[in-house]
Amino acid sequence: MSDPHRNHRHPHHDEHAPGRPSLAGRWHRLAHRLTPHSHESADKLDPALESSARGLRALWVSLTVLGATAAAQAVVVVASGSVALLGDTVHNAADALTAVPLGVAFVLGRRAATRRFTYGYGRAEDLAGIVIVLTIAASAVLTGWTAVDRLLDPRPVSHVPAVAVAAVVGFAGNEWVARYRIRVGREIGSAALIADGLHARTDGCTSLAVLLGAGGAALGWRLADPVVGLAITAAIVLVLRDAAREVFRRLMDAVDPALVDRAEHVLGEVAGVRGVGELRLRWIGHRLRAEVALVVDGEVTVRQAHRIAVEAEHALLHAVPRLTAALVHADPEPVPGETDPHLVLAHHATA
Repeated sequence: MSDPHRNHRHPHHDEHAPGRPSLAGRWHRLAHRLTPHSHESADKLDPALESSARGLRALWVSLTVLGATAAAQAVVVVASGSVALLGDTVHNAADALTAVPLGVAFVLGRRAATRRFTYGYGRAEDLAGIVIVLTIAASAVLTGWTAVDRLLDPRPVSHVPAVAVAAVVGFAGNEWVARYRIRVGREIGSAALIADGLHARTDGCTSLAVLLGAGGAALGWRLADPVVGLAITAAIVLVLRDAAREVFRRLMDAVDPALVDRAEHVLGEVAGVRGVGELRLRWIGHRLRAEVALVVDGEVTVRQAHRIAVEAEHALLHAVPRLTAALVHADPEPVPGETDPHLVLAHHATA
């Protein structure tokens, strides 16, 4: 079938037309209006826009918190000369600035599809994920280089108590932002926002490492600060690995296999579905799309097959989180001795 979305109506809404609706029918219509669940394109756009708005709100709130944290730490860096705190401050500043490309991506993702970008602009979010990964990598290089330079040319750290306080402030600010970003990212399905949250969590851990460096400096170990700086670099590399893996999977259209299992189970429960053939899910930004081939009775009419496809899509939209569209195709159940109509396409699949 082409797009089963078009002309989608719930049959039970018309049970009493054209006559006067019964009391039960009027009550059903009233309940439906109070709790709408239409799946027309315009209606499905609302939750998608809402999720983008939530992502933007998470970005700007975290940008404010991390910006204030980095500014406070920068003052202490200038006064103390702590290379470990410098690395933490640079990482915090970089983490705050990653909100800019991700924010742009969320805004672009809200634009409607065009004849050129027929799937919309959701992929901008995945591109922002690449920018975040590159930013994490750059902060690792800068922190590592500074730490090695300080190992080769040790310098005393002054204002150690202030460094310790700045480290605690950095941990508190980053951990709050990390929890906030990861929670919202998971709720709206944004891999880029989750990666940004992991980035902030690493900053929180590195802030605790700065605290250890300040303790070592207070005890007179001059190399404590650059050694902690190297430990921070190692921590950044670890989170870089996790964030890069998450973004790479999203770029390669990877989905949680549990989602595929759920979709197959739901489709199998739809009346009239004899089997589930091809089933594909893909992320476009923080929204899912599905393409499904169902097996139906070959003797049903086109209208009946279309109704089955619509019911299958309806079931998917309710069962699969963050699924905003599904293209459902109905194939007739094969009959012994009948030639498979898909054979004419076989040479295209291997071209």
